Amino acid sequence: MTTDLSPLWISLKTAGLATLFTFFTGIAAAHWMLNYRGRWKSLIEGIFVSPLILPPTVVGFLLLLLFGKNGPLGQLTALFDFTVIFTWYAAVIAATVVAFPLMYKTALGAFEQVDRSLLQVAETLGASKGRIFWQVLLPLSAPGILAGTMLAFARALGEFGATLMLAGNIPGRTQTIPMAIYFAVEAGAMNEAWLWVTVIMTISLSGIIAVNLWQKQYERKIRGKQFGGVEANEPVHGSDRNDYTQILPLAKPHLSHLGQGLLVNIEKQLANFTLSTAFTSEQETLGIMGGSGSGKSMTLRCIAGVETPTQGRIVLNGQTLFDSEKQINIPSHQRKVSLVFQNYALFPLMTVSQNIAFGLQHLPKETRSQRVKQQLGRLQLQGLGDRYPHQLSGGQQQRVALARALATEPEVLLLDEPFSALDTYLRAHVECQLIETLSTYSGVTLFVTHNLEEAYRVCEKLMVMSGGKAIAFDSKHRIFEHPGTIRVAQLTGCKNFSRARVIGENTLEARDWGVTLQVVEAIPDDLADVGIRAHQISIMPNPNPSLNNTFPCWLASTSETPHRMTVFLKLNAVCQNSQDYHVQAEIFKEKWEAIKNHPFPWYVRFDPLRLILMIN
Repeated sequence: MTTDLSPLWISLKTAGLATLFTFFTGIAAAHWMLNYRGRWKSLIEGIFVSPLILPPTVVGFLLLLLFGKNGPLGQLTALFDFTVIFTWYAAVIAATVVAFPLMYKTALGAFEQVDRSLLQVAETLGASKGRIFWQVLLPLSAPGILAGTMLAFARALGEFGATLMLAGNIPGRTQTIPMAIYFAVEAGAMNEAWLWVTVIMTISLSGIIAVNLWQKQYERKIRGKQFGGVEANEPVHGSDRNDYTQILPLAKPHLSHLGQGLLVNIEKQLANFTLSTAFTSEQETLGIMGGSGSGKSMTLRCIAGVETPTQGRIVLNGQTLFDSEKQINIPSHQRKVSLVFQNYALFPLMTVSQNIAFGLQHLPKETRSQRVKQQLGRLQLQGLGDRYPHQLSGGQQQRVALARALATEPEVLLLDEPFSALDTYLRAHVECQLIETLSTYSGVTLFVTHNLEEAYRVCEKLMVMSGGKAIAFDSKHRIFEHPGTIRVAQLTGCKNFSRARVIGENTLEARDWGVTLQVVEAIPDDLADVGIRAHQISIMPNPNPSLNNTFPCWLASTSETPHRMTVFLKLNAVCQNSQDYHVQAEIFKEKWEAIKNHPFPWYVRFDPLRLILMIN
């Protein structure tokens, strides 16, 4: 007898249509849930995955209640003289429902694996949410989505219980392969059952194997295993700039009468603290320093629009970007603010040129091409336009990220620790390139860093943050020379502190060091502490009677770096152990070699011009 092949065609038809439906509905649901933060998220998630948890017969029973003649959808279709149950449409519906959770969960997992910074940087480059989805999120999620599609197809192909309940077992109409297997076994036709088992296993396993092979090839392409020849030569250019202004107290910020510049006055409630910062910046490079978790990066994200403050205002060149009272919150892609992330966030499936051109899609093709060539030349990336990010050195990736940010001609450039992923050699070279690039940039630059020397070389002014608040704002010279408080001094690298008490007009007692010091700076009435930076302490083998603030000292311990020695010293007495010291001083190794064999006591001098007077 000729084998009836209708179960094969019915199964392929129903599974194919079910997979098509679950592909679009599953991806749409996953994308929505990726960004949904409402109170009903857990309930919605439970509903979406329930067909995966419930027995198929239960799912079929519920569908029967829904589409049966007394069900709400059954009564609705009856108005059009149409019924769903016991038709091949019912088989498609049942397969779609049971396959949906696999597509949804796999797509959601694939979306969650995509680096969020890639989506956020795309926003700051002017891309709409739709464009970000199609050009960034979906391509990067392709392996997971393809796997979900194949799993959904295999699940739809093998569906039995829900289909039997809703569509029945009508040969030539609703009898799928699983039903053909079941009823063949029931009738004792084992050869026929084996045939259909072989067919369904072949189809399912072939699809899964094909997807796995494609995924491996796709991953090799992204990771660049087939590429080589990374160039790491970095050019050296740059200059430093100086600025010296009178120290200004932190106050409510305001813009100039022309309304040019950036005004930030925001609060945002976070898990561990409240970010509350207020400052203004004009056409300059403002460095933002502070410890980990002080709110530096969150401040940039709020300005860029990828995070929303709880309250406050952000104004850029006279345009309000955010105002909680007026309910203004301009989308990130409309703010003309570019953010360079710590990890650069280059789009891995795009070439260097495509990365730079990503924010220029509104321009004509010729103009866009010219702008890309201009940025490649400006950042010394000639010849790298056709490479992918994985084919670049760390320094080259950093410059591509900067070129991409500058290509959109933003009014504010936000740099979030752009050198942290570079080694020492590349850091120095790329830093010089950045300084040169920023010297011709006409907008506002905010530069987040925790590296003291880096901030001093790159920035004109500094803002120091602690616990979510700005605790100092001034020129870099004044911040380092007159930090004002212990916390600011600590965050700018000072390591030597002592409680202080005023003795005379220019004399104070450093109580923790047990010495009396002469100072040049006027002593504030609310003096609390005195400090001095480690590299500003002078060490001598013999006393010099003509120099004030000179005291005998003994060595407690040392710490060595490639070029300097840190020596821990106790004043006016012999050390009892390695932790028994008052101050630490940094000296070059040449100086160390000249002094290390001299007998104790040595002598230290605290230059009155270098002493830091601090208030509470």
